[in-house]
Amino acid sequence: MPSPAPAALEFLKTRRSVTAKTLTAPGPNRAEISDLLAIASRVPDHGKLVPWRFVVIDAAAQAAFREAALARLGALGQDEAALAKAAVPLSHGVPIVAVIVSPKPSAKIPLWEQEMAAACVCLSLVNAGLAAGWGANWLSGPLCKDPDFLSETLGCAEGEWVPGFIHLGTAQIAPAERDRPEIGALTTWL
Repeated sequence: MPSPAPAALEFLKTRRSVTAKTLTAPGPNRAEISDLLAIASRVPDHGKLVPWRFVVIDAAAQAAFREAALARLGALGQDEAALAKAAVPLSHGVPIVAVIVSPKPSAKIPLWEQEMAAACVCLSLVNAGLAAGWGANWLSGPLCKDPDFLSETLGCAEGEWVPGFIHLGTAQIAPAERDRPEIGALTTWL
């Protein structure tokens, strides 16, 4: 017989990411972030390889990270409007956690499965942040797989990349509900 956790189920039924551009300081402190990272790491991990790691970009490091990101996006041909839009979530002074796919050699566990484990960490970190009362958002973009940018800014090695930049801060506004998919149309029963 199952032992349900009604509060957890209710949270998951109503969870909603907070738009990164609406987040503001304060964000979680170092100890709170460490707790959230421990929670986020409780994901399926076939082979116990832990094929992910974290880089926390705190408020003090954000300006340098933003300038490097905008310079690289400009070099990739992004126009001024795209650069201005990209700057917003890198300017709010709340912690940003780069979840990095850090694959491990394995004859048994394929690369794609290790990448999916790291993606699970991203969602788990967003949910942990929301459950802790913070606003949280998962962003990606063209720099997530740019090896030169990732090496220079986050110390990524060959084969490492970022499935998500998780922003954690104080929500200025409650996120609006959005349309959800019709589950019956997406489900086949065999």
